[in-house]
Amino acid sequence: MGLLFCILFAAFFFTAPFVGCSRSLPGSLQPTTVLDVAEALQKTKNALSFDPTKKPAVSPLDQSLSSASSSSSLSLQIHPRVSIHKSSHLDYKSLTLSRLARDSARVSSLTTRLDLAVNGISKSDLKPLDNGLEFKAEDLESPLLSGASQGSGEYFSRVGIGKPPNQVYMVVDTGSDINWVQCAPCADCYQQADPIFEPASSSSYSPLTCETQQCKYLDTSECRNDTCLYEVSYGDGSYTVGDFVTETITVGSDSVKNVAIGCGHNNEGLFVGAAGLLGLGGGPLSFSSQLNASSFSYCLVDRDSDSTSTLDFDSALPPNAITAPLLRNHQLDTFYYLGLTGISVGGELLPVPESAFQMDESGNGGIIIDSGTAVTRLQSDTYEVLRDAFVKGTKNLPSTDSVSLFDTCYDLSKKSSVDVPTVSFHFPDGKVLPLPAKNYLIPVDSEGTFCFAFAPTSSSLSIIGNVQQQGTRVGFDLGNSLVGFVPNKC
Repeated sequence: MGLLFCILFAAFFFTAPFVGCSRSLPGSLQPTTVLDVAEALQKTKNALSFDPTKKPAVSPLDQSLSSASSSSSLSLQIHPRVSIHKSSHLDYKSLTLSRLARDSARVSSLTTRLDLAVNGISKSDLKPLDNGLEFKAEDLESPLLSGASQGSGEYFSRVGIGKPPNQVYMVVDTGSDINWVQCAPCADCYQQADPIFEPASSSSYSPLTCETQQCKYLDTSECRNDTCLYEVSYGDGSYTVGDFVTETITVGSDSVKNVAIGCGHNNEGLFVGAAGLLGLGGGPLSFSSQLNASSFSYCLVDRDSDSTSTLDFDSALPPNAITAPLLRNHQLDTFYYLGLTGISVGGELLPVPESAFQMDESGNGGIIIDSGTAVTRLQSDTYEVLRDAFVKGTKNLPSTDSVSLFDTCYDLSKKSSVDVPTVSFHFPDGKVLPLPAKNYLIPVDSEGTFCFAFAPTSSSLSIIGNVQQQGTRVGFDLGNSLVGFVPNKC
């Protein structure tokens, strides 16, 4: 009767954005989950003390929990940023604020890119390449070294570039297609952990001509002496410009020949630490697309640890994976959209229509899953319903001031653990992914301030970020258009 009343009430007041009624869910969903406050605070202290000059700790993958890795034809280790790039921040709060500033820039760049695509505007219409740009030896300067610990991307993989392979760290990014690496000679290069790649030392380096299909796939390109130049700008002031070439990329003992990759001679912005970027987006130039991979999966370890996990290609989804439809946008093939039907808090499904998570015919709206965005963004109306439900379930916890983009924070300095409402994502056919408490109530300092790690966005695009993905193996079955989630599988 209560559900019938809710439906009738919603129909009568159809002009309201969301109707304030929710529905209890049957089944085994636990209404609350435990957050280990003491453990989370200890990790904040460890995050500032890692020594990146020492080899990051490698956690042996439990084979009984790692069928994806064992069946993979190609596998890379994934490292969190703190394990390879020592922070210059003196306290965890300043590190958090730096991360959130990077994250806001990241989200702005993604939404801007989508807006341009939906409106049929090319980047080259807005910012054409400087045709007079030349990379002459007499014009070159030494690499620009920055002492700041800014940098795009929280997760890195170690790969070899060229033949013989030059080992470098690359940002792993499902929101980008174009692979690129900083190259000598540098007109402008930022600081990276490894030596700059020298194309002259590689026997497999081969420039692409302007007539090649790889060059034509670029959003922004230019010709010089019939060789292809590329430019990628990320909407936050970061960019890379250089020659578009093919190279050999080595992963462990496996080598992949003739991978189209940018050789960047002018690079600037928020990439400090990594030598470049490994694109895992859905476009034809991404590393996964050039491998012709039928699937890939990754597991993102806790960003405040020095442990590692893997990025696996051609790894089948295990039978126990919680699956959801993988959707694509005809306006922009880079992003991986997710068939999300709802969100619950404390076992109660939020009164949010499915349309809040759906893409329309023009390519607006929808929700993507992204390895490079940290904090999940939801449309403002949806976020407010989620936040209010969480606040209702945490009335026993002492609240405190907001921090940056987090408007719901708590003082847990006197707690060692707390029970909080379980937040779960819901997919078609009744499939549910409950999130661990540590993936949505996170420390922002080492003193005991924890914040609800979701944020509103004014964009029509929603994003599931990597904080919510930590500790879960996320698989993309490209052939069957499915996204799979397997908790506790790093």
